[in-house]
Amino acid sequence: MSVDTVSVTGWGRTAPTTTRLVRPRTYEEAAAAVRACGTLGARGGIARGLGRAYGDAAQNAGGSVLDMTGLNRVHTVDARTGVVVCEAGVSLHRLMEVLLPLGWFVPVTPGTRYVTVGGAIGADIHGKNHHGSGSFCRHVLSFELLTADGEVRTVPAGTGLFDATAGAMGLTGVILAATIQLLPVETSLMSVDTERATDLDDLMARLTATDHRYRYSVAWIDLLARGAAMGRSVLTRGEHAPLDALPARARRAPLAFRPGRLPAAPAFVPEGLLGRSSVGLFNELWYRRAPRSRVGELQKLSTFFHPLDGVPHWNRIYGRGGFVQYQFVVGYGQEETLRRIVRRISERRCPSFLAVLKRFGEGDPGWLSFPLPGWTLALDIPANMPGLGAFLDELDEEVAGADGRVYLAKDARLRPEMLARMYPRLAEFRALRAELDPGSLFTSDLSRRLSL
Repeated sequence: MSVDTVSVTGWGRTAPTTTRLVRPRTYEEAAAAVRACGTLGARGGIARGLGRAYGDAAQNAGGSVLDMTGLNRVHTVDARTGVVVCEAGVSLHRLMEVLLPLGWFVPVTPGTRYVTVGGAIGADIHGKNHHGSGSFCRHVLSFELLTADGEVRTVPAGTGLFDATAGAMGLTGVILAATIQLLPVETSLMSVDTERATDLDDLMARLTATDHRYRYSVAWIDLLARGAAMGRSVLTRGEHAPLDALPARARRAPLAFRPGRLPAAPAFVPEGLLGRSSVGLFNELWYRRAPRSRVGELQKLSTFFHPLDGVPHWNRIYGRGGFVQYQFVVGYGQEETLRRIVRRISERRCPSFLAVLKRFGEGDPGWLSFPLPGWTLALDIPANMPGLGAFLDELDEEVAGADGRVYLAKDARLRPEMLARMYPRLAEFRALRAELDPGSLFTSDLSRRLSL
């Protein structure tokens, strides 16, 4: 087990803090690291995976961070039932490498496959299929949890501790391993339909009318477009391609997984590169080059699910100041709130080229899980945009007023008084955490900021 003092930040690179980084490689070393977090003078600890939480959820200023990527073994795969047992440090990328040749796929994947299983549970991640499949923890059968008392508990789905841990950003303990139900597939290709929507209302109408036909659905949205074009979008939906949809050459290796990679983003990017003019030009070109309507295009899994993974360290393109990812959800029936927020972002000229709109299905049982039935919008904004903090505070009020919420796995700046308005089971979570971890052994920059 190695230990170093390092500066740690989230994927948004906005608030680095210095921490004691511990890298356990076994359950015993993880337990020893947790015990050390509770020694006199220590400032607690928090588990960390591959660092893809955008904000400060996997940081712990002056305390310990447990890098769990060393616990990366796939224990068993039942190729008949599609159940995998693996350690928490295994990435979704690694699972795809192991599982696809056997005809199985991860049940839920976000916009990056470089997320660990432990991180996927801690954030209760969602993907393009939430409207039909829910979030990641809905497919987890059980997990092993190392709690503050040093006990390793087997936590089955449907229990209070399971639901308190799903989406809790590591604050109930350290996830060591998980048992997950997988999705059967015949090929490693996607059959993709693409179309343009002329404005936000056109987009919402298309999604509402036809989303039930597709397993996966997402829309890139131009948040710089104004007037009659406000909310114009490129809508992409897909299904796992069946074997008979592949051309003869591709049928020779239908389950091959070969994601491509481009050169990494440079370590130094000039500030202001992603300004309104450059992003506006990008958005215009992206919208115009998209087909008005295209059906049944075969795409690689990596192209459809994880296009940005092809550019290592793409978060550097925002420069040294980093960026803020803002994601919220408002329920069905709150479409006017969504229109108003999109209009405010458009009028404010927020230079966001990574903006997506999706529909969520039935809410998930996790007490701090993000999804609820409704519309979710996610956007990236350069952190140095003038007045950004006050502007997002105003959007928080709009979201909370519509009984919506923001996503803790992407948050870096939410005010603590907003949390209870957005997460109605917060009091239950705090009570269970106080009972399970009375000394707040598991703590993070996010938990201190939000008084979790």
